[in-house]
Amino acid sequence: MAEDVYQVLINDEEQRSLWPLGKEVPAGWRSEGKEGSRQECMDYVDTVWTDMRPRSLRERMSVDTAG
Repeated sequence: MAEDVYQVLINDEEQRSLWPLGKEVPAGWRSEGKEGSRQECMDYVDTVWTDMRPRSLRERMSVDTAG
């Protein structure tokens, strides 16, 4: 049996999710361009998504500490 192929999705908050390749991408999400096995995609996410906070929270906290 062939191994399933996944893609990494990203939303406007820069959160990521694995999604089966070929399945319709849910509203609010878009492909980040990484495709591969589930493990390859998980390894990619572990590398690039080092701050799990949503983008809006990171920006708000950045403003709070700057002022």
